[in-house]
Amino acid sequence: MSVSLAIVFPVVLLLLLITVQAGLIWFDRQVALTAAREGVDAGRVQGSATDEQKNAAAVRQARDFLERQGAHGYEVRTDGSSATTIRVTVELTPPLLIPGLSAPVIRQFAEAPRERFVPPVVKP
Repeated sequence: MSVSLAIVFPVVLLLLLITVQAGLIWFDRQVALTAAREGVDAGRVQGSATDEQKNAAAVRQARDFLERQGAHGYEVRTDGSSATTIRVTVELTPPLLIPGLSAPVIRQFAEAPRERFVPPVVKP
């Protein structure tokens, strides 16, 4: 009985750790996507601010969200943004429970058109 338990228990423990690790990776993927969306929402609407100020607001909002979630090892960028579109990319490294493995980098992005305020056209 004890020999079979000594063989089966490490396998069961490894399967349990793999299941929990998959859950952590899924959760961090959702956190990264939500942070990118939060950043895009903040960068879309900034009134008459310049594009650089809007990008800075987007990065700040995404980082604030990640800090509130307790994320570590992340990077937020607005590469790919243009005058008409804002794009926020979040890269996040999840914590690992299984020793000896390297953590996959989770990369999520969100993009949306920038809101521009245009004065109404007055017809003569």
